[in-house]
Amino acid sequence: MSWEKFWPFSKNDENDDYNVKNDEIFIKGKFTQLRSKKIEDANNDYNWRLDNELSNLDATKPINLSYKEFLKYHKEDVKFPNLNSLRMAIDTLHGKHIGNCMFYDINTRTLQAEFGIMIGNKEYWNNGYGSDAMKNAVGYFFNNKNINHIYLHTLVDNIRAQKSFQKCGFKKIKNITKENSEFIYMEIWRKDWEIINIK
Repeated sequence: MSWEKFWPFSKNDENDDYNVKNDEIFIKGKFTQLRSKKIEDANNDYNWRLDNELSNLDATKPINLSYKEFLKYHKEDVKFPNLNSLRMAIDTLHGKHIGNCMFYDINTRTLQAEFGIMIGNKEYWNNGYGSDAMKNAVGYFFNNKNINHIYLHTLVDNIRAQKSFQKCGFKKIKNITKENSEFIYMEIWRKDWEIINIK
């Protein structure tokens, strides 16, 4: 899987009327808060994309861009978001940027989208931050988008991620091979999410 999948570089001029400042996302959870991406996220994002361990967890390779090149694309992506994706930063409740999550390949015809998440700051692994962010991201997406089905792919040996996804209601469906890597395909449907989250 290529890292470009998680980083849509292409500018879409049709998005000129989409202003992040006017469509700011902010979701507060138990341990984390989700927000729209900012230019200031570039340094963390760049360092995380250079990290071999993080790249391996995404079945990607570290990026081969200079920071100057990366910053150019980052600014473009913040200013001109792709209509087929939704990227959010993950902060602690104190405002520390620790990761990112993303819905991509959003399909308004089949009403489905793929989800990806990364806690880039390893100090926050294994403490519920990823599960909290994911739960809030999926809830926001189902509540605000006309989407009925969210799916994801996680490496078969990434047990920690699989447990986190299952905590949020995702179910393992099947194993698949993509670009010489073995993944588990997991999914959640709106109807199941609503049942799980009835208060």
